[in-house]
Amino acid sequence: MSESKEFLYPVKWLSKASAGDRVACELRMRIISGLIESGTILSENKLAAEYNVSRSPIRDALKILASENLIRLERMGAVVIGITEKEVEEIYDVRLLIETFVFERLVKIDTFGVVKELNKILEMMLIAIKYKDADEFAQQDVLFHETIIRAIDHSYITMIWNNTKPVMESFILLSMRMHFSQKYDDLSRIVKNHELYIEAIKTKNRDIMIQSLHQNFDDVQGKVDDLWMSQQMLSKAREQEKE
Repeated sequence: MSESKEFLYPVKWLSKASAGDRVACELRMRIISGLIESGTILSENKLAAEYNVSRSPIRDALKILASENLIRLERMGAVVIGITEKEVEEIYDVRLLIETFVFERLVKIDTFGVVKELNKILEMMLIAIKYKDADEFAQQDVLFHETIIRAIDHSYITMIWNNTKPVMESFILLSMRMHFSQKYDDLSRIVKNHELYIEAIKTKNRDIMIQSLHQNFDDVQGKVDDLWMSQQMLSKAREQEKE
């Protein structure tokens, strides 16, 4: 799959990915962003030509997206299902459940190493803000939460996270690009909430953790609105390209 400035998914994140994973990442972003609308029919042959790969990686990509309930497989392709506001809310519900469970395990173990790692990631997030790199900020944001989840070494929690991560990553990418473009001042709030996460884990203070979880997950409607705003931005940009 050749590089293209029109790709929504960061090409530099795909250096070790298979051809099927590369196509899946890009199609996922296009579906969640609304550039590929619900009801669209995806043809294996057309996708193979568009992404300059054989039909085998396309089939692999479609199977991945079908497992995420973004598309419905048909005989020679698929139909896009898309994602509803309710499903966005449900994915954040799952994250809240995971991170609440993880914290209860963290209070029972030595967290010195994970706190040190989280502080390093937070520094990278601050550098991304300084250089106005939304994609880097999004990548570090995902890594921050993944580091917390992996710290408890729970295979089934990790499996649930891995299943949720691709769609969540797309949300975060689109949201952070919108923030850097339209809501730059709000990034300081996001950073402060991550600082709160670290403080809660460092001190093993449930009250602080509850505060940070509420700040991060209570405003799910705001996250839905962020996704809607990013979709509007992409649609507007696409219309301008056509003119």
